[in-house]
Amino acid sequence: MLIKKPVDIRYSEVTPKALYFNRRKFFAGIPAAFLGARELLSPSARARAGTKLLALAKSPLSTPEKENTYNDVTHYNNYYEFGTSKDEPAEYAKNFKTSPWTVSVEGEVAKPRKYSIDDLMHVAPLEERIYRHRCVEGWSIVVPWAGYSLSALLKQVEPTAKAKFVAFQTYYDLGQMPRAKYAGIELPYVEGLRIDEAMHPLTMLTLGMYGETLPPQDGAPVRLTVPWKYGFKSAKSLVKIRLVDKQPPSTWNITNAHEYGFYSNVNPAVDHPRWSQATERRLGELRRRPTLPFNGYADQVANLYTGMDLKKFY
Repeated sequence: MLIKKPVDIRYSEVTPKALYFNRRKFFAGIPAAFLGARELLSPSARARAGTKLLALAKSPLSTPEKENTYNDVTHYNNYYEFGTSKDEPAEYAKNFKTSPWTVSVEGEVAKPRKYSIDDLMHVAPLEERIYRHRCVEGWSIVVPWAGYSLSALLKQVEPTAKAKFVAFQTYYDLGQMPRAKYAGIELPYVEGLRIDEAMHPLTMLTLGMYGETLPPQDGAPVRLTVPWKYGFKSAKSLVKIRLVDKQPPSTWNITNAHEYGFYSNVNPAVDHPRWSQATERRLGELRRRPTLPFNGYADQVANLYTGMDLKKFY
């Protein structure tokens, strides 16, 4: 009998956690067993949040700081398509359908391609990276993400010499996101990075967290994670990645360019016009702590901005 090793098992073949713990259905009689098997094969089961990710390597890029709890990270969210209050995405995104799902990678590339989630799971070995994050509103979190450097994906499509920036577009459907009509921002949500930022090892294509696939309110089934920038730069639920020759639009910069610059690097010396960025509060803590330049990742990324006026290019 052929036995698959963990690294050979595809994302679509992994039993969702919720189904595993409800396995009594399989043994309650033939009808229940039939229904259980059918559910195992369905695309909706494959993409369900809570599916265990196997063979996650520990990344040397991780911070040693204490992680926030899973409950913290899944119940205090900015995801305006599912509500503008921090507690709303967990409620209004719970039935978000993420299968079938494709991400188109196109533009100034030699080999444009559409990727399924199974495809994305096998671009590079998945690893766990514990990143600190800083929200522009003044709070911070530490999350164990699962994924790999975005550069691994971009190298597959072979960027041309004209590719100077990378534009990201997220999923948008009022049928699934009725709260989006109250978002107060243009949708679909768009973001962008300079090509060298996108190719930096810390920039992560993220497919899970806490050893499992992403929950909807945290950007299922695939998102961007850029730890040295304010949180809104890490676009959720990606459907399109386009390499372009000019700086692309970004949603919050479109909404209010005076408050939200294109770069949005964490910088305690550049205040938001309505509040200081000099300190932050870690979710779950009462005390405030000093905000670190580039969110503590200056040693790795400051060289990307040599010679730039970071108060002008905020």
